[in-house]
Amino acid sequence: MYEPRDSGEGAVSGEPGEMPGSATDGDGAVGYRGVTACHAVGISYRQLDYWARTSLVVPGVRDASGSGTQRLYSFRDLVVLKVVKRLLDAGVSLQNIRKAIEALRSRGVADLAGITLISDGTTVYECRSPEEVVDLLQGGQGVFGIAIGGAFKEIQGSLSHLPAEPAAPDLPGGVEGGALGDELAARRARRRAG
Repeated sequence: MYEPRDSGEGAVSGEPGEMPGSATDGDGAVGYRGVTACHAVGISYRQLDYWARTSLVVPGVRDASGSGTQRLYSFRDLVVLKVVKRLLDAGVSLQNIRKAIEALRSRGVADLAGITLISDGTTVYECRSPEEVVDLLQGGQGVFGIAIGGAFKEIQGSLSHLPAEPAAPDLPGGVEGGALGDELAARRARRRAG
């Protein structure tokens, strides 16, 4: 179960907006391939593929559209993947994680940075202020918490030495890149003709 907390106060002050060196939701300038996402988040490619195929976390920059195409994940997607991993590691069921992620999916990067998720292992609560966290803990409802802003910093650190990809669309045949795509297409055509 997922329960947003509404104290009427809004998010914690000092939220980061656009994260330096990262793609933001509407930006579309860069994305991160699946292998890079796995390294940044600390999950296996098999997990990433399963989560994409079951629509738990769908790539925000570009989804795979057939054989040879690459999924590209946004910075925000990587943060959400990190949250999913932490919730799974803490023993929260995939069903409850799915509910929490669905509720967070519509949030922008700055909104996510101001949220702390608290869980008792069954229910996941969304807190937007330190007071809400304290209220939950005093009520005995919290066992562990995930400050999403902390996940931002971890992902930024991981990405500092990992490659990003331009978010240009795939060329026909699933080949990415301008001249390289043309060269490969010409080679294929020559092989078929010869």
